Amino acid sequence: MATFISLNHYDLVEVAGVDAEKYLQGQLTCDVVHLAAGASTLTAHCDPKGKMNSLFRLIKLSAEQFLILMPKNLFAPLDHLKKYAVFSKVTFQVLDWQIVGLIGEKCGRIQAQITLDIDENRAILLNPTPLDVTFNGDEKQWLCADIQAGLPSLSAETQNEFIPQALNLQAIEQAISFTKGCYIGQETVARAKYRGANKRAMYVLSGETTVTPKIGSEIEMQLETAWRKTGTIVSAVNFDGVLWLQVVMNNDLEEGTSFRLPEDGTILKIEPLPYSINS
Repeated sequence: MATFISLNHYDLVEVAGVDAEKYLQGQLTCDVVHLAAGASTLTAHCDPKGKMNSLFRLIKLSAEQFLILMPKNLFAPLDHLKKYAVFSKVTFQVLDWQIVGLIGEKCGRIQAQITLDIDENRAILLNPTPLDVTFNGDEKQWLCADIQAGLPSLSAETQNEFIPQALNLQAIEQAISFTKGCYIGQETVARAKYRGANKRAMYVLSGETTVTPKIGSEIEMQLETAWRKTGTIVSAVNFDGVLWLQVVMNNDLEEGTSFRLPEDGTILKIEPLPYSINS
């Protein structure tokens, strides 16, 4: 049975103009030029120090038209992205389209103008008018699936805190290109790859509890008989009594290390990622 979820926590932004591809190529971590028409990828927009001020899905319709699926919980992400657009022939417009998440069997009778396959079991439907669907799921379910799939997200609490590799973007889709040339923050991102400057990675953890910790807070790691705070929670959802977390921690964790939630002592288990963070 298909589950339909209203993804109204996203904005859909059109980027258009004869300079759209060139402009985005100089702003984003992905290779915009070599992204195929009709394809999409996660990508990041960094500050000059290589820290991410936004993380979103970029959809290429043509060299002169792109769509950005951007979380609403970021602080002024579009302002950062548009900062130098005055020097280019490019426009930004927030579209009033319906954004629907689909989990499960892809129903052929639902014909959206744009369908983005996220994985084998999920898709995002984008349509300028309301689709004939009955919503039978909620945002928590979608966020839980994102966490389990190792797809990271930023929030206002974690903006400008991490370089892309700390959230595993080097291993996800076409999120980072190391061959495309210059973009804002490129030197830091390249140094992290070629000089081993990045010492952090994002992990998925789970535990049975009713607690949902705050984004930006820490968990605890056991060191012999003591516990000490570690990591930064970048995503959290409690779904059906199970807490799912994405936590940025040192990328040299010893196997068998124990973790817990400071709030109630819930033991947290590291879950396998569907990709290698060493890629």
